[in-house]
Amino acid sequence: MARYLLPLSIFIVLAGFLGYGLKLNPREVPSPLIDKPAPAFRVPQLHAADKTITPEDMRGKVWLLNVWASWCAACRQEHPLLVEFARRNVVPIVGLSYKDRREDGLAWLKELGDPYVLSAFDLDGRVGIDYGVYGVPETFLIDKAGIIRHKHIGPLTPEALERTLLPKIRELSGA
Repeated sequence: MARYLLPLSIFIVLAGFLGYGLKLNPREVPSPLIDKPAPAFRVPQLHAADKTITPEDMRGKVWLLNVWASWCAACRQEHPLLVEFARRNVVPIVGLSYKDRREDGLAWLKELGDPYVLSAFDLDGRVGIDYGVYGVPETFLIDKAGIIRHKHIGPLTPEALERTLLPKIRELSGA
């Protein structure tokens, strides 16, 4: 009987960890980049291959970096919300076209609307890797000093925008 106690104890501990893990929200994966400077990059703009964009271009502003791709179904779900949010002129939104062909990204924005003040073109995904992107879409809230203050994994929802992002934006903007 005693020889079964150790395997049973191990099984109970593992089952406990599994049960706890199943209750976690996968959209709330903690990012090691929160409260750290946004990783630097210099990549071509989506609309103008001869021009570049860097996070320094947004220094002094609270802004969103939205990682998206034309091949991403969840990005299509999120996009109308971004277009509407951009119309409200709350903060600038910078797009990061992730592992996508330039012509596909441009066609997608032409068809669905362009909520971005600028769009970066990350063909090989290196910028996404530096930002710890798990998959698209992901959205980062970056403060005036270039510090990442929030990361939203998956498509933004009206609830996430109103309950999480907007209060943080107001706090960071001093509004």
